[in-house]
This record gives sequence, structure tokens and C-alpha cells, in this order.
Amino acid sequence: MSLAYRSNADFASLNHAMRVPLSAEIHSRPFLQLQAPESLTHFALYVKQEQPSQKQHRGSQHAILQQLCMHYGVAVPHAQARYFFHDFGQFRLKWECHTEFATYTFVEQGQPDTPCDLAVQHTPLQQVPQEWLASLHGKIIVAAHVLLCKGRADDDASTAAIRSLFQGKSLVCSNVGSGAEVWTDFLIQPDGFSRFVVRDLQLREYQAGRLVGRLLEIETYRMMALLGLPQAEATQPELNSIENELAELTALLVQSDQTDAPPQAMPEDQGLLHHITSLAARLEKISVNNSYRFAASQAYFSLVQARIQELREVRIEGMPTLAEFMGRRLAPAMHTCTSVARRQETLAQRIARSNDLLRTRVGIEQERQNRKILQSLDTRAAQQLRLQQAVEGLSAVAISYYTLGLIGYAGKAMKAANLPINPDVLTGIAVPLVITGVWLGLRRLHNRLTGHSARSSAVAAPQGH
Repeated sequence: MSLAYRSNADFASLNHAMRVPLSAEIHSRPFLQLQAPESLTHFALYVKQEQPSQKQHRGSQHAILQQLCMHYGVAVPHAQARYFFHDFGQFRLKWECHTEFATYTFVEQGQPDTPCDLAVQHTPLQQVPQEWLASLHGKIIVAAHVLLCKGRADDDASTAAIRSLFQGKSLVCSNVGSGAEVWTDFLIQPDGFSRFVVRDLQLREYQAGRLVGRLLEIETYRMMALLGLPQAEATQPELNSIENELAELTALLVQSDQTDAPPQAMPEDQGLLHHITSLAARLEKISVNNSYRFAASQAYFSLVQARIQELREVRIEGMPTLAEFMGRRLAPAMHTCTSVARRQETLAQRIARSNDLLRTRVGIEQERQNRKILQSLDTRAAQQLRLQQAVEGLSAVAISYYTLGLIGYAGKAMKAANLPINPDVLTGIAVPLVITGVWLGLRRLHNRLTGHSARSSAVAAPQGH
């Protein structure tokens, strides 16, 4: 026995750190075990944080659950728990914490042979503390009553009683799972709750819990998906404004390209570039605010469609199914969110293209201005060269003049030393020689400096390239 225990312990030490949590993840939200007659009340609490984070959201939802558990003296689940189930005696509670919301499902066993119109008046909500309900102000996004009752498809009296529970005319009904009927109108009734009636015809064990769980998920995910619709509708006027401004800027660009006016008469390109950058910043702010909400709406809508397919609906003559109702009412709202998201992406691409075109235009204009500056620099360099050449001629004359003066002084000194030299003759003979020598020396120095600059430019050119 000890060897087996030791072997199991050794094997457990080989497990990946996430093996057990990941394995338990698919079992973390089991369906309720229901047996007709049952009555259920379902809440979905959406707590929006100023700085949303998963840790803050889970902490706020745990605080709400803690208040309820403390009222009944029940141990509160762990702070990291995402699922909780407990039998409080008067009712059973199933709690689940999701990314954006938490659900509370209260279940109460009904009395056999109670008519549907009377059974709906006795809900588990009557067992919940009223002060706790009052504390949920502004947080409930979904509130629904579900009545699970026994019945027969040919019981006209029971059918009439079920119909009387719904105030709306758009009643939805279908056979699901080959053993039950689902009735609802997806409307909020005068008591503030939407209603679902599940008539158990021949459901097997655990089928009722799975069926009711899917219906509640459809209602919850439907409402969460619709959270993106008001945001999409509020975004469209701002997108219209950005599109109009972008069209005006594009028209100005086309107009300035087609005009024959000189560049200084064209619109200020830097101002246009600043305006386009401002449009891009406004659109980016809208996209940041909407991206998560639209992506979440699409994810919730996919879950709604998946849950409806799992119902395996069969039409009841003359009644629309849940799939038809969602296709006619929910799908257009989701298409609106999708179209606004695509419109944001398309508009961002258009702004980016306009920005690139304008930046290219500004770059070309800057290159043209730089070319003019370089041409003016070349002109000035040529002028300086001519001036330098003129100065070089004057410099040669000046150097020759002072050199000849020195030669004259040397001749006078030699004559004073009784040497047979005439200073004037010596100076006259030296004039052409000095001028020629000074000129050739200056030209040689100029050519040497010019050749050194040319070699330096030739070496620097490949490196710069």
C-alpha cells in the first residue's frame, strides 16, 4: 500500500503545473439537476469598472455574493473561485463569474399539480433578502423567471394557461430536444422579468437542467451581445463627421494639384497634414473605445447561435422558433456592429492613404526647395570663385611689388658696399622674373588645394551613398 501511494505521489510530481486546473476547467460549470416542477429566477449582474480589469471585476462580484452568503451564515467561496453552488434549504443557488458579468440562478422546488398561471407567482425571488436585492441597483443586465412544469402537448387548458403568462404578441415556441416545449416572448414583463416556460413532455434525467441552462445562456448572451448596439449607433455620427472632413481635405488636395497657380498660392500643406493627423487621432480614439465592445458582441452572438443549434428545435405549427426570432431581431443588430467596425477599419485605411499622399507631396516640395537652395549655393560658390580669382591676381601684383621693393633695397645695399651693381637696373631685370614666379607659385598652390578637395569628395561619396 505504501509502495502504491509512493508511486502515485512520484507520478503526480511529474505533472505540468497547469494540468489539473486545465482539466478541471471543462467541469467547472456543470448544469443544474432539475426535476419538474421547478421555478427559477436568473440574474446577470454587469459591474462596469472605471478601469476594467479581471481582478477588479471578480473582486466586486465576490463582494456581492459575500453579502448574500453572510446573510444566511454560509461560508463564502475562495476569492479566485468562478463557480459556486449551495443548497440554502428554501432555495438552491448557482453562481458563475464570467469575464464581464456574474450570474445568479435561484431554484425552488415547485408543488406537483400546480397550474402554470399560479406556479409563476411563487418564485425563489421571494426567499431572497430584499435589502440584498436593493443593493443591486444599476447592475442587473438580465432578469428572468423560468417555469419548468410537467405537461402534455395535447393539453389545451395547460397551453392556454401558458399563453396567458405572456403579455406580448410575438410569442416564440418550439419543440426542443424531442422531449420538451419552450415558450417565451423575450419581453420584459410588468414585474421587470422576462419569462420562459419549459413544458416537460418526456425529458430524461439531467436533460431538464441542460435545457434550462441553455435557455438562460441564450438570454444572457443575447443581452450582452446587444451592449454593442448603442455604442455602434452613437459612433456613426462621429464617423460621418470624420468622413466629411476627409472628403473636403481630399478635394483640396486634388484642387491644388490641378491648379496652375505658383506654389505659394497653393493651400498650406503643413496645415493639411496637421488636419489629417488630427482626424487619425480622433478615429483611433473611437476605435480604442469600440474595439473590445464590438469583439465581445460578436463572441456573445456566436455563443447564442451555438446554444440555439444545441436545442435541436422542431417547429410548432404557426409559431416562430427561437432561431427564427434571433435571426430576425438579433442578427440585424449584430450586423450593425460589424458594419460600424468595418467602417472604422476602412476609414482608417483611407486616412492612412491620404496621409501618405500628403507626406509624399510635402517631401517632394521639400526636395524642390532643397534643390533651389543647392542651386543658389552653387551660384554663390561660382561667384566666390571668380572673386577669389580676381583677388589672386591682385595678390600676385601686391606680392610682386613688395618682393621687388626688397630686391631694390638689396641692390642699394650692395651698391653702398662698393659692388658694381645698379639698383634700378637690378630691379628692372627682376620685375618679369618676380611676377612670373609669384604667379606660377600661386597657381601651383591653388591647383594643389583643388586636387586635395576633389580627392576628399571622391572618397566621401561612396560612404555617403
